[in-house]
Amino acid sequence: MVEIDKDQIKKAIVALAIEQTLLEYGSPALEKVSNKLFEDYHCYVPDCYNNPEYLNKVLKDLFGNSHTVIVESIRKRLEKMTMQDPIKDFLANLSE
Repeated sequence: MVEIDKDQIKKAIVALAIEQTLLEYGSPALEKVSNKLFEDYHCYVPDCYNNPEYLNKVLKDLFGNSHTVIVESIRKRLEKMTMQDPIKDFLANLSE
């Protein structure tokens, strides 16, 4: 029987929500965020699940005050998952 790593599934769901949201703004937005995450923190979009402050800083740097619209869009994509503490914590830290 295959053991399911629930944390890895949550990480994938969060990464997908981030990527889908950024793609709504065009593939350059996803590319810019991905590049800056790697340049500044040597990490990738899925790593933001454990380090939402990285994504928060990168979004602020790249989009200024408009980052709040992106964060809200990510929040809406994940709203059905907010009963789970790790995702609730991710969203709380992303919004700081």
